[in-house]
Amino acid sequence: MATLVPSRKEELINTLEMLDSRLLWLSSWMIHNANYIREKRDGLKVGGHQASCASMTAIMSALYFHALRPQDKVAVKPHAGPLLHAVHYLLGNQSLDRMQRFRGLGGVQSYPSRTKDAIPVDFSTGSVGLGVAITAFTSLVQDYLIAHGQVREEDAGRMIALMGDAELDEGNIYECLIEGYKHDLRNCWWIVDYNRQSLDATTADRMFRRFDDIFETCGWRVVTLKYGKLQQEAFSRPGGKSLEEWIDGCPNAEFAALTYQGGAAWRARLLNDIGSKPHVRTLLDSFKDDALARLMTNLGGHCVETLVEAFDGANDDKPTLFIAYTVKGHGLPLAGHKDNHSGMMNPPQMEQFRASLGIREGEEWEPWGGLGDNVATQLQAFVDSSPLARKYAEPVAPAVPVPARLPVPEGGEQSTQGAFGRILLDLAKSGEELADRIVTTAPDVTQTTNLGAFVNQRGLFRRQELADVFHKAKIPSAQKWAQHAAGQHVELGIAENNFFLMLTSLGLAAPHFGTRLLPVGTVYDPFIARGLDALNYGCYSDSRFLLIGTPSGLTLAAEGGAHQSINTPLIGMGQPNLTYFEPAYADELALMMRWAFDYMQRPEGSSVYLRLTTRSIPQLDRDDSDWEADALRGGYWLCKPAPGSDVAIAFTGVVAPEALAAWEQLAEDIPGIGLLNVTSPDLLHRGWSARRAARWSGGQSEPSHAEKLLSVLTPGAGLVTVLDGAPGALSWLGGVTGMRVSPLGVDRFGQTGDQPDLYRTYRLDADAIVEAAAELFLGD
Repeated sequence: MATLVPSRKEELINTLEMLDSRLLWLSSWMIHNANYIREKRDGLKVGGHQASCASMTAIMSALYFHALRPQDKVAVKPHAGPLLHAVHYLLGNQSLDRMQRFRGLGGVQSYPSRTKDAIPVDFSTGSVGLGVAITAFTSLVQDYLIAHGQVREEDAGRMIALMGDAELDEGNIYECLIEGYKHDLRNCWWIVDYNRQSLDATTADRMFRRFDDIFETCGWRVVTLKYGKLQQEAFSRPGGKSLEEWIDGCPNAEFAALTYQGGAAWRARLLNDIGSKPHVRTLLDSFKDDALARLMTNLGGHCVETLVEAFDGANDDKPTLFIAYTVKGHGLPLAGHKDNHSGMMNPPQMEQFRASLGIREGEEWEPWGGLGDNVATQLQAFVDSSPLARKYAEPVAPAVPVPARLPVPEGGEQSTQGAFGRILLDLAKSGEELADRIVTTAPDVTQTTNLGAFVNQRGLFRRQELADVFHKAKIPSAQKWAQHAAGQHVELGIAENNFFLMLTSLGLAAPHFGTRLLPVGTVYDPFIARGLDALNYGCYSDSRFLLIGTPSGLTLAAEGGAHQSINTPLIGMGQPNLTYFEPAYADELALMMRWAFDYMQRPEGSSVYLRLTTRSIPQLDRDDSDWEADALRGGYWLCKPAPGSDVAIAFTGVVAPEALAAWEQLAEDIPGIGLLNVTSPDLLHRGWSARRAARWSGGQSEPSHAEKLLSVLTPGAGLVTVLDGAPGALSWLGGVTGMRVSPLGVDRFGQTGDQPDLYRTYRLDADAIVEAAAELFLGD
């Protein structure tokens, strides 16, 4: 950014200050309109955060209309969402209709959303801390793409997070900091709105003084913007040093209270505390009460000139933390009040605010209302010529070709986890473009989730090459993990939040950078829950990745209850924008992986979750491929029931041998019994639910796949369901056609033991399935 000559700089500052005022008005009015003017049919408070927006207006003015470049991307703190929409309203990207429907159906969302808002939103925010950390991982993805020749170095953008200071309480921030340091993070700005007030209280004074050390230790530059230009000028006058020292020592809570009380309270307190010091009284007497209040709240985060200088001074790729001191509610009657987080100006206060800006009644939505034609024309021209106005729409990345089939690993007995590793290895050795676009990652479980062979073949990603010390020293090891810029595996520490955020960033490469990556991430299935908030965040952002949860269930056996997953099938079924499969056999897995790589790229697609296992089971000899289409719809008859049969077994995943053994026993006494392999409880349930809703929503009225599968059984037939997971993932099948159900599964924490003992104890073995079938006919 070029250094401005004084006259040009003064003109810029004046313009940005007027935009600051515009953003404050439009964001405040949008919230006021939704809560006080728009009709309320339910009588509930609509909400919004006028005070949280007010503390950010100068920061967003200086950033969006001066510092931001077209290639930069920004995550806006959740409660400043109305400001982001006000920015795009001035740019002509947001409609009046949507602004008027703030927090209403089809209107501006409560918090910035990539998938729900109509304006360009780089990052969804809402789950505190995640919208901050995602910027760091997206910067790492940008480095990956640069190293692989898919983004030019000169086109690199900054990934910027506008964050509230309370978000620094979130643990994932520090997990992210550590990971960023390990990967030599660059091109990342975090701008802290340090208003020192959270929802319940003011921020602790002593802790914030340590953030400089924490960030600097992790390689960040820390820029503290505590004083605005008015304060700096006052500090240079006689008595100013005493005033500066008083401000530095004032506790956050007291500063907030005095801000709310106003100029007279400031004067009384300052005279009481430092009035006897040389020149202080004279200095204070030079300001009337209103001017004194403006002086005391002229913090760095509200001074456009200070912000512009700080942003211009960080014109390199070093990660930078800007600590911008602000007042929550700055410029509003709510400023500093303890309860201002969810507070709003009442109608008389809003009327006074409107009048102070010269905005005529009925012109509240005018972008430049109250400014006069000449000023309005100048501001519009400035906005239209800003770098942000030249930002292009997100690109549509071309699809990566997917082979018609993926090879099925050979072997009479295999685990799905082992087959997964071999399928990836075959891809890594192939000349397919798909293999070049796959990026793998794992939270310190690369070997134990069978990614090792792929990494041996394709290498670990690192911008600077690093030799394998063990290999160089000729120490035998199965790992030959060269680290270089062409590597395709991103190694992470054990923090699952980081893992899911990295997957999210990789899965957004197509819209963010115009080039497509196909991320594959592996994690111990029980530890999906550790990163569940970040997984939900990624799905809400419509990121596309293949998640491998393995090993799963109590089939882990000796690992015990802390490592045995129970509810992950329900997570897979209940998480929007995530399609869950649980294959039993290697050929099913190859089919589903191929489908996933294609589905992840479709406009209507989503991320995909495969729940795998380390247990090797006998594979099937298939006579044909007729089963494949049904398997991809959620289930197929492994042993089709005879017409009119009144009993069947439905199983999912690793319990296939037990289900098959039980079927063989029961078939002697119940000829025609069916054996249903439910490959995706998620797709079956989704289709059934859509079918039930179709009569009201006007959707597809054709019977669902679950209905078609079960229609071969007699009405009221008995169904035994079994899986190594929560029984509710399958027991709902009884509701499809009104069947009697005997559900088997795991609904309590496991313990150590070998697989046969645990299957017997938790009733997953063949005997339990036979007994469950008998129960259907014998009753209690």
